[in-house]
Amino acid sequence: MMISTETALENLTLNIQQEIRVNASLENTFEALLEQLGPSAENESGPMPMKLEAWPGGRWFRELGDNNGHCWGTVQAIKRPTLLEFSGPLFMSYPVVNNVQYRLSEEKDGTLIKFHHTALGLIQDEHRRGVVQGWTHMHNRARERAEGPCVLGAHGEPADAQPLDRPPRGRGRVRSQNFLSFPPEKSYRGKRRNQVVRQRQARDQHHGLSPKAVSEMTVSS
Repeated sequence: MMISTETALENLTLNIQQEIRVNASLENTFEALLEQLGPSAENESGPMPMKLEAWPGGRWFRELGDNNGHCWGTVQAIKRPTLLEFSGPLFMSYPVVNNVQYRLSEEKDGTLIKFHHTALGLIQDEHRRGVVQGWTHMHNRARERAEGPCVLGAHGEPADAQPLDRPPRGRGRVRSQNFLSFPPEKSYRGKRRNQVVRQRQARDQHHGLSPKAVSEMTVSS
């Protein structure tokens, strides 16, 4: 039995292209995409938090705790806010290689995302059938997040965060890398502030002053 080369190659490849139009700024859309592919990732069954290190060579993986997880790929290229590219096995635990590209451009009414997923390997029929539906769900949630008034939680509820289009009050714009990987409380300023507070508390306790008494003294003065 002869199998044509064209048919054999088609069975080993995957080629998905989508265009997503977003009624939001280019920067807002890019940040929403990073958030949706990272800590707020989900599938149709519910939340599926991912870890996304948004720099060249950064890891993209599902963290399950206790040093367990599943590596989806690495960041092959990132150029804020117009390009994000991954390479790796994604959710496929068999011989395969994937390339995923997001190219963003400004349009009159917002932002256009051009998505391209190509794969080569022993792709299972189950994944071949379900991958388009999975990406579509992910991209719809990213669009909703970018167009919404604020950052959305994993279930669509407003999260306790500043709107993406506006920086926190009294501070400059938070870069996406810091937003994803370095919480403010771990910054030098946050550590120093906590250290000063602890020193003051220790001093007051040494002099026999309770926090309530210190508060009353401060108000009366």
